[in-house]
Amino acid sequence: MAPPGTGAWLTVRRRVLAMIVLLAVAIAAGAGGAVGALALSGRDQSRPSPTARDTASSSLNGSTTAKIAAAVQPSVVSITALTETQMSTGSGVILRSDGLILTNAHVIAGARHISVKFNAGQSTSAELVGKSRSADVALIRAVGVTGLTPARLGDSSRLAVGDAVLAVGSPLGLDGSVTSGIVSALNRKVSERDEDGASTSSPKPITTIPNAIQTDAAINPGNSGGALADTFGQVIGINTAIATTNNSSGSIGVGFAIPINAAKKAAAKIIKDAGKAHANA
Repeated sequence: MAPPGTGAWLTVRRRVLAMIVLLAVAIAAGAGGAVGALALSGRDQSRPSPTARDTASSSLNGSTTAKIAAAVQPSVVSITALTETQMSTGSGVILRSDGLILTNAHVIAGARHISVKFNAGQSTSAELVGKSRSADVALIRAVGVTGLTPARLGDSSRLAVGDAVLAVGSPLGLDGSVTSGIVSALNRKVSERDEDGASTSSPKPITTIPNAIQTDAAINPGNSGGALADTFGQVIGINTAIATTNNSSGSIGVGFAIPINAAKKAAAKIIKDAGKAHANA
């Protein structure tokens, strides 16, 4: 027979042990959460935590894609360039509300007249601010416009292979088109030929992009100069080139974009050089 009160003591003891176990679990969970929070905060303080970022990237479907597209489309334009012998189309990304637009140098190469069509449907002429052929970056300014929606520019150095992306532009002259995919690879070396497309084996490339973003989002002629956006609606690349086969001049799921960090650097130099030229005029 158990001593008097043994049953009660065992009950109390079990409750105490259970509380100790629960407390230990709570402390472990709390410590794990604190360590996780510190790690996440240290990695990226300017954007959502990687956990939230991974969730957003993995849910790139349905309404999420529609919301991202709706946020980016107003900042992407269709560009028509007329040379002495031909007309070509491309895309551009609005940098400032007063009409400053970023595009590819090859989109407006040799143009005698440039026109821009905005997402809302209105069109206007544009003038060349400057270009960098080596970087395949150009700046144009739409004439007589105000109140435009500038794009939100991201940080391409934070990209990872597998990140979800949207390509926004005017493939084959179809303005406002959106395609989706992922970042297929980073730091690709891509040589372009003198047309709205690219060939890594071109015998006479006009420029070489040493650190291009590769994506499987469908990119076709006319997408050049348009936006490659992440799942936060930030432009992280400027669509520039497509790999082709002998039997195709369109998308085969291998497209390339200039990282936005490189494009911003080139654009800043163009603005600086344009300012010097204006001051010396």
